[in-house]
Amino acid sequence: MSRTLFRHDRIWTGDAGVPWTTALLVEDGRVVAVGGDAVEAAGADTDTVDLPGALVMPGLHDAHIHTEWLARDLSSVDLREARSLEETLELVRAHAETLPEGEVLHSGRWNHNRWAVPEQPDRHALDTVSGDRVAALSSVDGHTIWANSLALQRAGITRDTPDPVGGEIVRDATGEPTGILRESAQELLAVIPHEESPLRPWLERCQDWLLSVGLTSITDIDGEAARAAYAELHADGALRLRVTKCTRDPDLELAIAEGRRSGQGDDVFRVGPVKFFSDGALGSHTAHMTEPFIGHEGCGIAAMPYETLLERTLTAARAGLDVVTHAIGDEANRLVLDTFEAVRAEGLERILRIEHAQHVRPVDIPRFRALDVVASMQPSHCTADLELADEIIGPRRLASYAWRSFLDAGVHVAFGSDAPVEDPNPFHGLHAAVTRQRADGQPLGGWRPEERVTLTEAVHAFTVAAHESVGRTDVGRLVPGQLADLVAVDRDLWALEESAPAEIRDTVVLQTRVGGELVHERS
Repeated sequence: MSRTLFRHDRIWTGDAGVPWTTALLVEDGRVVAVGGDAVEAAGADTDTVDLPGALVMPGLHDAHIHTEWLARDLSSVDLREARSLEETLELVRAHAETLPEGEVLHSGRWNHNRWAVPEQPDRHALDTVSGDRVAALSSVDGHTIWANSLALQRAGITRDTPDPVGGEIVRDATGEPTGILRESAQELLAVIPHEESPLRPWLERCQDWLLSVGLTSITDIDGEAARAAYAELHADGALRLRVTKCTRDPDLELAIAEGRRSGQGDDVFRVGPVKFFSDGALGSHTAHMTEPFIGHEGCGIAAMPYETLLERTLTAARAGLDVVTHAIGDEANRLVLDTFEAVRAEGLERILRIEHAQHVRPVDIPRFRALDVVASMQPSHCTADLELADEIIGPRRLASYAWRSFLDAGVHVAFGSDAPVEDPNPFHGLHAAVTRQRADGQPLGGWRPEERVTLTEAVHAFTVAAHESVGRTDVGRLVPGQLADLVAVDRDLWALEESAPAEIRDTVVLQTRVGGELVHERS
């Protein structure tokens, strides 16, 4: 049995009754006593560790992260900060010159909404820099692919190819594909043969990154390749993050056949919920809305017919799997709540979450509470999209990124990043939640500041509530009985909340401990 007494002047426990302490006694990875009780219970055989920094707090949980995407992005070009098509193309050209002959250009995370001329690009522009190789570059939100002519040719996509259900092949005035593939149309490229490098080494690098920014656990949204890599890491004793692993919609039948049930596993690696899609994303103009976007025709895209979404949701819930469904537009949120109402009508006690819940009719907020639906949200989406939301949604009466409204209505709110759509650093999310401002301090006073939350509420959403949203009540607080996951940071966030909240974003993690064991230390 290992026993360690951890000491620090400022330890935030996350317990509303006793939020602060100065000592934690940890045995075999769990907190067994705090404060004076911890000091008294520590015997001669107990190691003593004085934790560094200005503050110690529970390790943070990202309730929605795509680690396979994030890991593979490490080997790709980063286009997120490009401010024009020309700058984007130059970055692609330079990256392509570093690749072996024939290797596919992938990922990228381009964001045309930030370009000087915010128009989606076409294959002809990409052809000029991609050379004799397939290029299929994902947008920042992952809901659109920008493909070159060779990619369309290899996939057999022509003017005669019909739009798939839940997707769109964008076409020019003559009917020819432009190279922009939205939502399920992206899957048409899957027929192109290609070899991907092994995922595990990139996932290990990604794990190091996440631990370094204070994440001790995650809910991973990606597919079976990530599941297999995590299972291998766990079997080898190399998985230091706690991972709750989602199942994607196409793999639902496989999960049921294998007997997967949400909550199966151990303290480190567990079976999570099934992920469905109801619509697209705001940046791609594919979020499913009740009214058309300003300046654009149509109301977005329903990722699947409602009847199919309902059937898939009930199939998962009846099989013992929790359900998390992506919904960004107000119409998508309404429809997903309808499917969850059907789950509750059958008396199925599954955890149900709506992922993003970005733009919701005010009348639907009480339905989250009535149906016990978690709003799984990403604060950094608000600060990244606020200008776009004003531009294409405008003043219509919607609850947008409405964390305060959800909490005031008694709705469970869990926070994450949706990385690599946003940076996985949870302190960026905490800053956005408390200020509703970008890193540059704009807009002054925050965007729709009435929806700000307190730091304590934001930390709760990144710890206790995020864990509870996947059925875990054994981690998230630094109190007796809980797993000893903690981070030591360079500044006191609670002291900054009133005096200098902008500095929360720049928090540096000095140590990360999972089960009391040191898994990251800043050099």
